[in-house]
Amino acid sequence: MLRSMPFTALVLSTTLLTGSVGFDSPATIHPNDNRHAAGTLAHGVLTVALETRTGSWQPDGDGGRTLEGLSAFAEAGQPLSTPGPLIRVPVGTEVRGTLHNTLARALTVAGLGSTRSLSDTLVVAPGATVPFRFTASAAGTYLYNGSTGLDPELGRVPGDMQLNGIIVVDAPNSPPDRVMSISWYFTRDAKSPSGFGRGVMAINGQSWPHTERLTYTQGDSIHWRVVNFTEADHPMHLHGFYFRVDDLGIPADTSFHQHMAVTQVVLPRTAMALSWKADRPGNWIFHCHYAAHLSSVVELDTDKGVLDPMAMMHHKSDRPHQMFGLVMGISVEPKGPAPLLAAPERVIRIVQREKPEVYGSQAGMSYVVEDNQHPADPGAMPVPAPALILERGKRVQVTIVNQSEDHAAVHWHGIELESYPDGVPGWSGSGSNILKPIPPHDSLTVSWTPRRAGSFMYHSHFSELKQMGAGLYGPIIVLAPGEKFDPETDRVLFFGGAGSGVNFFDGPFPKTLLNGSAEPAPMELKAGTKYRFRLFNLAGDAPTMVSLNQNGAPVAWRAVAKDGYPLPASLAVSAPAVLVFDPGEIYDFEYTPATTGELTLKFGIPDFLLPPPPAPSPFPPTVTVQVHVR
Repeated sequence: MLRSMPFTALVLSTTLLTGSVGFDSPATIHPNDNRHAAGTLAHGVLTVALETRTGSWQPDGDGGRTLEGLSAFAEAGQPLSTPGPLIRVPVGTEVRGTLHNTLARALTVAGLGSTRSLSDTLVVAPGATVPFRFTASAAGTYLYNGSTGLDPELGRVPGDMQLNGIIVVDAPNSPPDRVMSISWYFTRDAKSPSGFGRGVMAINGQSWPHTERLTYTQGDSIHWRVVNFTEADHPMHLHGFYFRVDDLGIPADTSFHQHMAVTQVVLPRTAMALSWKADRPGNWIFHCHYAAHLSSVVELDTDKGVLDPMAMMHHKSDRPHQMFGLVMGISVEPKGPAPLLAAPERVIRIVQREKPEVYGSQAGMSYVVEDNQHPADPGAMPVPAPALILERGKRVQVTIVNQSEDHAAVHWHGIELESYPDGVPGWSGSGSNILKPIPPHDSLTVSWTPRRAGSFMYHSHFSELKQMGAGLYGPIIVLAPGEKFDPETDRVLFFGGAGSGVNFFDGPFPKTLLNGSAEPAPMELKAGTKYRFRLFNLAGDAPTMVSLNQNGAPVAWRAVAKDGYPLPASLAVSAPAVLVFDPGEIYDFEYTPATTGELTLKFGIPDFLLPPPPAPSPFPPTVTVQVHVR
């Protein structure tokens, strides 16, 4: 199985066809919130009858565009759903089921066999019914999915892409949780500017802003499971809070170590279990950090890369932002009086600027930072933006001045702050106090307090595909009281993109930039000096590989933090200096070169995503930076 499958690199694992499976009778494929378990449980045995049928799906709700003739699972005699019926049992339960195939083609289903692995399949002829049986011997999250045919590169045809279902095996005394499934639908159109015909991405069968709103009370402990049914990896990001990653993989990786994060990658056909505490009220979001997965590219009203203006009719509730796709909205109701907030001790002004034709025909954008000691250069267009060097516990007041031709909104990624300044226009805040986008030639002032020391970042949260690709991002480094920042030993490595991709299937894809440059200058290090490398990733919609090498082999460095949170001792160990990470992730490493000599820092698309030779690659080549150790 591929480690990951970015949206921009779908060509490497699946060619999406425009055909559909046989159609039997009209039916609606309903969104499934995974709250109700299928079957009948009695005396340690779950009995369940599943069947497959075809129907129509409206991921944008009743008034949205309809996809016809898709296949989905249902309990026998019950409505179709996406995902299919949830099989949820206590550990040790025996599951006895049947699967009836009403489709016009033979059906292959993985995940319902005795081992519940993706290689353990059932094959059901048209009109046939087959039994399945397994014992839920190990707690965890599993999946089942079906296919009536594969394309030449092992992807499912569009009509099969909702043939998905989840199996949860609960350990004794497990806390209540919610289950989210990620699915998609796309058709291929080689003549389309985007490479696609129509497409959509959904969570539990619905696409933002029609996804379910999750409501909690301040102080609640929250537990989720996230299952990825797509061929792409998804870096899932929670605004405003850290979550504990409790489990990864299907079956769960026995070598896995729990850790804290604000962004965690969920690989194709795998799952994540996570827990977090809602200690601050307001509105928040949980979303994929691939900018394209929030864009109109994943909206059904986009046909051959062009968004139908009538899409506004389906997105009235999201008019201030126009996010699409893989987003969940979360509201935390207050409990008790609101805390008194300290007066700001630091005043910062950030100017959003735009310059035409920086990345070919695409504009470049930049944040310019000024405070009382550092007035802004009127012609500056730095990428990344200057680092905000802050002190833990000291409240800052930030004024964002929009001098660009587009709306503006800034998200303080990884900062545990109040809801209103979090940066999602039309959603952040609560009640009638909702953050608005900043119109061109206008400004907005927000205040927040960094609660912990570490590496964080700030970036656009409006029209993310365009604006982050254009350069609207920068690092935040929060220091403990009394700690000093030394740029000589504290090195920021910020990976971004040289503009935004246009064709998400065939490319070409934008170059990856390191600290704003496609061809970075050599680095200088000193032997015997300890360095802290802070690595930030907002580079497009694919993973980035980074390695530090000597004589062709990686040196050793020590991971110390993930998303600004110190790693546990079990993970803060010396290891080969190779990292594959997704947009939205941040890592800190320590490295001390022992002797003088020459090293190389390499970065680019991971090798496992490249087509095998001699096929040409749509990706830019790996970049090598010379590192001189003196």
